[in-house]
Amino acid sequence: MTVLVTGATGNIGRLVVDHLITLGAGDIRALTANPAKAALPESVTAITGYLGKPETLPAAFEGVDRVYLAPFPATVGPTLELMAQAGVQYVVALSGGAHWTDHADAVAASGLAHTQLGPGEFCENFAMWAPQIKTGTVRDVAPDYVESPVSMDDIARVAAHLLAAPQDAHLGAMYELTGPVALSRADIAVQIGAGLGTPVDVQRCSRAEAEELLRPVMGDGAQWYLDLFDGEPEPQAANDNVERLTGTPAESMAQWATRNRALFSWPPA
Repeated sequence: MTVLVTGATGNIGRLVVDHLITLGAGDIRALTANPAKAALPESVTAITGYLGKPETLPAAFEGVDRVYLAPFPATVGPTLELMAQAGVQYVVALSGGAHWTDHADAVAASGLAHTQLGPGEFCENFAMWAPQIKTGTVRDVAPDYVESPVSMDDIARVAAHLLAAPQDAHLGAMYELTGPVALSRADIAVQIGAGLGTPVDVQRCSRAEAEELLRPVMGDGAQWYLDLFDGEPEPQAANDNVERLTGTPAESMAQWATRNRALFSWPPA
C-alpha cells in the first residue's frame, strides 16, 4: 500500500503523516513544494509537487494507491483527473466548510472511491483569543453562539485511520467532524481557561470592537471571520464521528488548550 499525503507540510497534512506512521502504514509519500525544507521523518518519502500546479502532479501520483487530498478548490478538477489516470484507488478529502463547496462537489463527481471530511471550526482558531485570555477577559460578538470545534489533530487522526484501513461502509460518505460536546463561545473561552489553569471572563462586544481586538492576531482574516456571525448562524451540534472512526473520543477544548499551551503565550515567542 502506497499513501500520498498532499499538503504534507501544512497544519493538518503534516499531522496525517504522523498518524499514518503511528498506525504502521508502510510506504508513505509526502507532497511538498520544497522537500529540502520539509523536515519529514526519515521513513517518509518527500515528493516534489504543488496542488496549485497540476503539471507537477503526474509523477507524484504514479504508483500511489491512496491519497489524502488537502483542499485546493482552484485546481481540484485537474488534480482529480490526474489521480484517476494514475489509478489511485481511494481518496480521503478534507472538504468541509461553506467556502469549499466546489471542492466537495468535484470530489463527489470524480468517480474515484472517496470519503470526505467536513469539520466545522477548528479548535486552533481560538488561539486568536490569546492576548485577551492573558488579561482574563475575552470580548466576543457572539458569546451565546453554540458550536463544537474540532482539533486539527483529531481531523488528521480520522484521515489516517480511513487511509490505513479503507472500508466499504465509508465510501461516498461526508463525515462532519466535531468536538465531543457543543458549547457556547463563552463556555469555549472558559474551557480554554480551565485547560490553561487561568480564570476567564467573557463579555459581549460590538463588531467594531471585536475586529479591533482580533486584527493584530488575524490580520485581514479578522473581517472574514467575523462575517460568519452576521445574522443568526445555525448552532452546531456535536457528534461522535471522531470516536466512531478512530476508536478514541475527540479531545475537549480544555484538553486541547492544555496540549497547546504554547499557542496562548502572548506575544508569541
